[in-house]
Amino acid sequence: MTDPSIVDLGPQARIVARLAARIPDTRLGEPTPCPAYTVGGLLGHLAGLAVAFRDAARKNLGPTTNTPPDAAATTLPADWREELPRALDELAEAWRDPAAWTGMTRAGGVDLPGGIAGVVAADELVVHGWDLARATGQDYAPDQAALHASHAFLLAAAQDKGDGQGIFGTVVPVPDSAPLLDRAVALSGRDPGWTQPATV
Repeated sequence: MTDPSIVDLGPQARIVARLAARIPDTRLGEPTPCPAYTVGGLLGHLAGLAVAFRDAARKNLGPTTNTPPDAAATTLPADWREELPRALDELAEAWRDPAAWTGMTRAGGVDLPGGIAGVVAADELVVHGWDLARATGQDYAPDQAALHASHAFLLAAAQDKGDGQGIFGTVVPVPDSAPLLDRAVALSGRDPGWTQPATV
């Protein structure tokens, strides 16, 4: 019987890999809904976090799991079209091991329970998948299990703070009737209606 607290990250990882594969080099310098990153920077961030959370699942703690997110390199590797899908596959496979969801681990330089780290990985894939899709004009339908895990994580973080702040920034107000993806995106501090700025 499958443990309902364990999320299979494989479907969402494949969605992100497909989004990335469709991005032409000409769009790598464009902005994304995540203000800190261009499209290329976000792809570099995804490549780095895939390795970090893979190693967190394996409890292989070291340089990849010790680096705080604000210090993580966002340089896009030259071989990113091969490296990113490979890292995403390895991430998903590592989190299929039930042992990954138990005990303590580390990610982004923070010690945390394995179960929380797995949900954070799901959230990263869901929200950054939306970032990529919105920045490059692609349709986006995230894996529902990963989306529900992401929304629950972001909602709990916002409720804990109780001051209109989410874990990644100021929560954007949306109606309770909004689609779950819009509510998750808003809890992450992004405007669900974001579009690419018009070029002059």
